[in-house]
This record gives sequence, structure tokens and C-alpha cells, in this order.
Amino acid sequence: MKISILDQAPISSGYSPKEALEASVQLAQSAEELGFTRYWIAEHHHLSAFASSAPEIMLSYIGAKTKRIRIGAGAILLPYYKPYKIAELFNMLATLFPGRVDLGIGRAPGGSAEASMALSDNFLEGVRRMPEKVIELLQFLNNDFTEDHMFAKISASPLPEIRPEPWLLGTSIKSALMAAESGTAYAFGQFMSEKDGENIIKQYKKSFIARGALQKPKVILTVSAICAETTQKAEELALSSMLWKIKAENNEGNEGIPSIEEAKNYFRKLDAEPFNNRNHDIIGNPTEVAEQLMDMKNRYQADEIMIVTLVHQYEDRLRSYELISKELIK
Repeated sequence: MKISILDQAPISSGYSPKEALEASVQLAQSAEELGFTRYWIAEHHHLSAFASSAPEIMLSYIGAKTKRIRIGAGAILLPYYKPYKIAELFNMLATLFPGRVDLGIGRAPGGSAEASMALSDNFLEGVRRMPEKVIELLQFLNNDFTEDHMFAKISASPLPEIRPEPWLLGTSIKSALMAAESGTAYAFGQFMSEKDGENIIKQYKKSFIARGALQKPKVILTVSAICAETTQKAEELALSSMLWKIKAENNEGNEGIPSIEEAKNYFRKLDAEPFNNRNHDIIGNPTEVAEQLMDMKNRYQADEIMIVTLVHQYEDRLRSYELISKELIK
């Protein structure tokens, strides 16, 4: 079974951004040793709980610290940028790390309204132009503009021997259809969506148009999972992410990922049950987590499962991935 990692580069309370980024490097190296298929890192802006605002910089560093694992962005937020520049960046990475680079593309703001304004004169216009930006980006990656196109005489140098693999990331039928119509692989983020992912993936596969190198639909399902030696331990670890999500929903999530003790105190004071709204989160011991991941892969008909794990201690995150890999990677 192919399983991969999506890293949000979380900054836990009591830790610095530098420590968070160093933990991301260690995670990528461990993922390679454990046999994970790929490691992606996210893009966020002006969110003090996440350290990665420039995934392309982290990927160049992580690529130099690893040898085999595929590395990529999950995702580059394309509405902010010119496709040509993104193509140059990822062609450069693909030249340095042949056959290992993925380019995940997203359209979320990835931060506050103020951050969007600082990054772009008109983010909403970039969102509106997303379909044409995707097509233009793919043309730069494929170096296949028609002769009469204004960009026909330029290339996104350096041109690598093996092109970056483009993926469109999303949580809606709109993103699925965009991926299908542009002929790209699709990564559905079930971990941050309450929508019917099974049906959305079906629609992507049904509507897929083969273009370029990808001749059939290809799907990653991204889920939240926390694994520990016992179910009780896993549920304890999950308290941190549950409290952080509550704070984020209330615009209070800029203090880093809270400790287990802080989370316990919070839920104890409110006399609240933290596991009432687990949605699609997978939490449990290795057998439980592996069974649920396999079930989701089969139900969603995904080619691969990508896991995001949000806990307070970085060593607990590494241990979670290690336990999962022992169950699923043969």
C-alpha cells in the first residue's frame, strides 16, 4: 500500500519556528527510511502555528538531505503567483532532484485576509483565473505552447530531464473537475472537508481527460491520523490537535499546537467531550488505524493515502508514522 506524508510544519507551544522546520527535515528523512512514497510540505502565511511560508525553499533543503523519497508542495497557492515563476522554481528542483519532484497546486488563501493583501493585489481575481493559470502552468512544465502563442519562444529554464509531476489539490467538486479537465492527478483533502469525498473522487475519475504524460486518473486521499501503541495513548495525543482546531475556528489558533496538559485542562473545565466531532479523523492503535486507512482507500478507490498528523511533541509524530508504516508498508 502506498502511503505518504503531508507536513504542515506545525509549531508546537514552547518550540521555535526553527525547531519546527528542523523537525520537518527529520520527518522527511525518517519517512524515506520507513518506505513512505512521498513527503509534501504545505504553504501557510501569517499563521504562527505553522512554519512553512515558502515550501520551495524547504524542498530544496530537504531534497539535499534525502536521496529517494518523492518531495513536493502540498500545495503552492497558485492564485498568488505567475505560472511562469512557479514552473521555473519546480523545474529547478526537478533538475536538482531528478524523478523525485511533485508540484501540488491549490487555490486556498492559506492565511488571513491581511496576508492575502500583502501577497497579492487581488487574490480573488487570482482565484477567478485559476483554471487558465493551471493550463498556463502545465504548458510551461510541458514546454508545449503553440507556435502562435506569446510565450512560445520562452521556456521555464532549466528544463529537467524528468518533469515535475503536477497535482491539483482540493476539497470540492469544483477542484475535482478542474483536475479532470486539465488532465492532472488529484489529491482530495478529506482531513479538512466535511464533503462527500467518495462522490467527488468518482466525479473526477468519470470526467478525466487524458492529456500529456498522465493517461489515466490518479488519486491521493489525504486524511488526519494519529497512532500510538494503545488507543488510550492515541486519544490523549489527539487532544492537542482537537483544542487547536477549536481555537482556530474561534480565531484563537495563533499560539501554536497546545500541549496535552493544556488540552486536558481545557476540556476538563468545560466538562466537554473532545471526541464528539471527530469527523474523518483516524485515531487509535496500529491495528485500528491500519484497518481504517485500508477501508478508506478501498471505499474512495484512491491510489494512495497521504497522512497528516498534528500532535504536540515531534517525537510522538514520528512514532505515529513509524507504527503506521510497520502495519501498511511491506
